[in-house]
Amino acid sequence: MLTLRPRAARATILPGLPGLGREETRALGAGASLRPSRRRGGPPVAILVPAVLVGLVAALPLLYLLMRAVEAGGGVWDLLVRPRTARVLANTALLATAVAGATTLLAVPLAWLTTRTDLPGRRVWATAAALPLVIPSYVGALAVVAALGPRGMFQGWLERFGVEKLPAIYGFWGAWLTLTLFTYPYVFLAVRTALRGLDPALEEAARCLNRGPWRTFVSCTLPQLRPAIAAGALLAALYSVGDFGVVTLLRFDAFTRAIYVQYGSVFNRASASALALLLVLFAAALLLAEARVRGRASFHRVGGGAARPARPVPLGRWRLPALAYCAGVVGLALGLPLAVLGYWFVRSLGQGIDVAELGAAALHSVTLGGWTAATATLAALPVALLAARHGGRVGALAERVGFLGYALPGIVVALAFVAIGVRTPFHQTLPLLVVACAVRFLPQAIGATRLSLLQIGPRLEEAARSLGRSQAGAVRSVTVPLARPGVLTGAALVLLTTMKELPTTLLLSPTGYDTLATEIWTAAGDAAYGAAAAPALLLIAVSALPTLLLAARDRAEG
Repeated sequence: MLTLRPRAARATILPGLPGLGREETRALGAGASLRPSRRRGGPPVAILVPAVLVGLVAALPLLYLLMRAVEAGGGVWDLLVRPRTARVLANTALLATAVAGATTLLAVPLAWLTTRTDLPGRRVWATAAALPLVIPSYVGALAVVAALGPRGMFQGWLERFGVEKLPAIYGFWGAWLTLTLFTYPYVFLAVRTALRGLDPALEEAARCLNRGPWRTFVSCTLPQLRPAIAAGALLAALYSVGDFGVVTLLRFDAFTRAIYVQYGSVFNRASASALALLLVLFAAALLLAEARVRGRASFHRVGGGAARPARPVPLGRWRLPALAYCAGVVGLALGLPLAVLGYWFVRSLGQGIDVAELGAAALHSVTLGGWTAATATLAALPVALLAARHGGRVGALAERVGFLGYALPGIVVALAFVAIGVRTPFHQTLPLLVVACAVRFLPQAIGATRLSLLQIGPRLEEAARSLGRSQAGAVRSVTVPLARPGVLTGAALVLLTTMKELPTTLLLSPTGYDTLATEIWTAAGDAAYGAAAAPALLLIAVSALPTLLLAARDRAEG
C-alpha cells in the first residue's frame, strides 16, 4: 500500500512553518491513503511541562499588551472605532492577502521547475532563488526606492530616451512588490521540499488512469502540496503584517506604521497596545484560515517499499521561457538589490570604511543569531513533539501561542521585554535580547521541527519501546536523530532572521552592542546610503553562508 511518507533522507529543508495535523482524506490513485500519527494516551510530563513553559514565555508580549490596554480604559474603544483604524486594518489585510497570493503564484512554478524538470542548472537556480531570504526587507526597500523611484537610477538611465518620470513606487504597489520579492522564498522552500518528498507512484497511477500531465498535477500533485503552500503563504502574510521597515520607507499606512507613530511620536503606549491587540486578532484569523486551507494531513509512509525520486519532466520548447522566468525572478529579487548596494559601496570607497567597527558589528550579529538559534531550537522541540505526537488542546494551544509571537511587530515584542527587563537584573543584557528574539522567531523552529516529526512514522518509536527503551529514550535515540535535518533547518532560519532583526535589536541591545542591522538603519536614517552599503553587503554575505550550507547538503542528499 502506498501512502505519503517520504523516506527519512527526504525529511529536510522546510523553513519555519506551521505544522501539519491529521485528517482522513480520499485516496488518490490505487491504494493511496493518509494515515493519522497521533499517539494514544496523555503526553509525558517531560514533554508537557517544558512545552507549557515555552508557551507561557511566548505569551509574555500578549500579556503586556493586555495590561497596557486595560490601563487605557474607555479610550481603547474610542481608538478602535475610529475611521482611520478601519482604514489601517483594511490596508493591512489587503497587503497581507496580496503578498500571500503573489508569492504563491511566483514560487510554485519556480519550485516545480527546479525540482521536477530538466531545467539546465536547476540546482544553481534553486540556490539562487532561496538567497533573497537573506536580504533584510528594509534593505530591499531602500534598493527598490533607489532603483525604481521617481528619481531613481532607472529614471536617470531612461532620461536619454525621453522618459522624464516613472510612476510613483510609494504606497501599496511599492510595498506589495518589495514584500513579494523578499518573502516568496518561504513558499518556494516549502513547496520544493514537499515536491521532493512526494512519492511519484501516485502520479504514475493517475497517468495510468488516462489523466494528462496538467490534470494529474491539478488532481493529484497539487492537493498534496496544499499544506506546504498554505504554510509558506502564511509566513509571507505574517511577515507582511509585522514588517515595519518596508511600509515606513514606502509610505504605506499599515498597522506597524500606526503603532510606531503611537509609540514614538505621540508617546501613547496604551493606544499603541490597543492597535497591537487588534493586529494580534488579525494574525489569529490568518492562522485559523491557514489551518482550514492546509487541512490536517500526516505524510508518513506506512506501507512497504521505499520512495524513489521522480523522473525529470522534459521541458522541450518551454526550456528557454523557463530559463527566462527563473532569471527574471532571481534578477529582481537578488540582482537588483546587490547591484544598487554595489553602486553605493563603490561611491563610498573614497570616504573610507571603519573596518574594525564593521568587524565588531558582524561578530555581534553572528553571536546574537547563534545564541538565539540554539535557544529557539531547544524551546521548539517539546512544543513540536507535543503537537505532532500527542495533539490535544494543550499541544495546539502551545503551538498557536508560539506563532502569535511572530505575528507581533518587533517593536511591540521589544517593548514588552523592556518593561519586563527593567524589573530584573537582565535589563540591557545579551540574555534578555536573546530571549526576546527567540520568542519572536520561535515559529520558524517549531514549524520545521514539527514537519520533520510528522514525516517520521510513530512505529519506529514503538519498535524502540518494544526493545526496552523508555518513551523519552525512544524520542532521544530514534526520533530526534531522524528529525535532525528539519531541526537544523529551523535553526538556520532563526539565525538568518535574527541577524536581520531591527526593532528588537535597537531597543534591547546592551550599550555599545551594535549589530550590522543597527549600523544599516542608523546610516539610512541619516540618508547616508553609501555608509549603509558596506554593512548591508556584509550582512547579506554573512547571512548567505547558512543558506549555502543548506543548499550544499540539499544537493548531497538529492
